[in-house]
Amino acid sequence: MNIRKLFKLVVFIAIIPVMLSSCKSPDGKFKLPGGDARKFPDDPKKRIEQNLKEGKGFRLNDTFKNKGGVFDFASSNELWRASLDVIDFMPLSSVNYSGGIIITDWYSDDNSPNESIKISIRFLTNEVRSDALDVKIFNRKCLNATMNCKFSEMSGNLPNEIKKEILKKATIYKKDKNKKKEKDIN
Repeated sequence: MNIRKLFKLVVFIAIIPVMLSSCKSPDGKFKLPGGDARKFPDDPKKRIEQNLKEGKGFRLNDTFKNKGGVFDFASSNELWRASLDVIDFMPLSSVNYSGGIIITDWYSDDNSPNESIKISIRFLTNEVRSDALDVKIFNRKCLNATMNCKFSEMSGNLPNEIKKEILKKATIYKKDKNKKKEKDIN
């Protein structure tokens, strides 16, 4: 029996290097099968999202859900559409839907060419509610066309009025969208 135990021990010792060599990367360092755990988020949902982004897996539950398409277009966001409609008379300088910001160019009417305004609308959420937007208006007063200008942020009624107008239009768009959904269901 001792020879049998000795044979098993020799075979086991011979197999260990083969098994451990599968844990080595091409550069000869040991690695764990899942990679370095410090590089992955602790939350399992975040790990799943990260793996899906990196193309390391798939989800069956999203594939078999019976739902319409997911639209990540600006035209499907009521606040975004309403904001563009309210400031449609102004030229746009920077518009970034994914960043959630609209910035107009300097605008001046014919009555006061040495004074102009710029509007910045930042989206804090996609929901139509009073704290969803941050509207800032900047004023530029120049002695002549573009020289010796002074800049300031406008406070008071105008930013609040623009915000209210955007929220009113967004509410109308949201109601229309909900009516259309109900109509499509029936």
